[in-house]
Amino acid sequence: MSTFERVSRRSLLRGGSALIGAAVAAPLLSACGGGSGGGSAKELTFWNFYGPNPQADQQSKWFTDLVAAWNANNDVKIKLHYLPVSEYLAGTALQTAFSAGQGPDIFLLSPGDFLRYHSGGVLTDLTPHLKPDMIADFDGGVLDTRKVDGKVYGLPMEREPLAMYYSVDAFEKAGLSEADLPKTWDQFLDVAAKLTTKDRFGVLFETTPGYYQNFTWYPFMWMGGGSAVPENGGPGFNAPAIHSALKLWQDAITSKVAPRKPQGDGAGNVPANLGAGYVAMQQSGIWSVSQIEQDAKDFKYGVFPLPVPEGGTYTTDMGGWAFVANAKGGNPDAAATFIAWALGATDAAGVERGRQWNTVVKTNLPARKSVQEAAKAAGAFDKPALKVFLDKVVPGGRAEPRYSPEVYKAVSDAIQAAQLGGVDPAKAAADAAAKIDLFLKGYKGAPML
Repeated sequence: MSTFERVSRRSLLRGGSALIGAAVAAPLLSACGGGSGGGSAKELTFWNFYGPNPQADQQSKWFTDLVAAWNANNDVKIKLHYLPVSEYLAGTALQTAFSAGQGPDIFLLSPGDFLRYHSGGVLTDLTPHLKPDMIADFDGGVLDTRKVDGKVYGLPMEREPLAMYYSVDAFEKAGLSEADLPKTWDQFLDVAAKLTTKDRFGVLFETTPGYYQNFTWYPFMWMGGGSAVPENGGPGFNAPAIHSALKLWQDAITSKVAPRKPQGDGAGNVPANLGAGYVAMQQSGIWSVSQIEQDAKDFKYGVFPLPVPEGGTYTTDMGGWAFVANAKGGNPDAAATFIAWALGATDAAGVERGRQWNTVVKTNLPARKSVQEAAKAAGAFDKPALKVFLDKVVPGGRAEPRYSPEVYKAVSDAIQAAQLGGVDPAKAAADAAAKIDLFLKGYKGAPML
């Protein structure tokens, strides 16, 4: 497993289904976080899946340098606590710590898991620690899934849009060119069939249940106007747009242009699947650009926006992780101040930190306007693949949704039932909708977005 693969959001989110079952069965957060709660501790723990890791890679160094710079100028010190993916999210370490009243003071959180922790009352309101110019610097809508009642509970490090990657060699051998890049779902399946051989599948979608699979399926739901929960009086999950999105993924499997199982550690691992010749097209995120540079630098590939259903509207999912502070930790104010400085500072050093993380250490779309401008000035988006992301993929971006664990699980079950179980998409959607609608009747938490 590559260093990038080890910490990519796809790796992190794949294991969510096992964890979420426990969260649905019983409240996750029932006790105070690490420390005395609202106190004045002089050392704060920061749980993360980047560093300091045993490989001491660039991503690890960015985290260790960040903390070293803070500790050199502040009385309250930050101590990094590295957990590999299997323990951080694909295991139970974080949830177990919070349940035992020993949650970290600072940790990383995705929109997909936001409501679990907000509902548990352990997310600190960061707003008092953010100057107006800091908030204004975050690109339009990027803070929305981290806000409740106008208050900011997490600062994003990045944005990670999804697109389709394709093998140039596979296209050429099939007699296809850039002119054949599919724009519609029908074209997509037709091209996938032409690219399928006895040794290679035409396309790859994630088949392992988890947060990542949901994340990658949502754009297909949205493009036809669907939603996991009712929006503006809409029908909710049991709707034609949902049926069509489920059927697309089912048809890819039943027509055998897509495999039932990816290689490597999942369908976001481009070198292990597309780069290895296992598939000719693969859905993945912007992070795969640096992944290919690191693990398959000679591989010839291209990127194109996700195809759109007839009459639909192009949309992609914009993921990304955020720093959050434990409201019941040892010193929530200091933790929030650190987060505001680390990811929100608008001085030259703060902008450079963001540029380094998003375009040198990784390939992401910066969440902040000033960082985007600095990255563009440095030529970060001159690479052909990143230009496609910036010019063609991102304009149709929509923030990764935040749903409750119960809604997430119902959607996950529907995807699995249709994609791999052969269940009629309309039935899979109706079964999920029944669970979602029943849950929503008694739901009183923060809005689902």
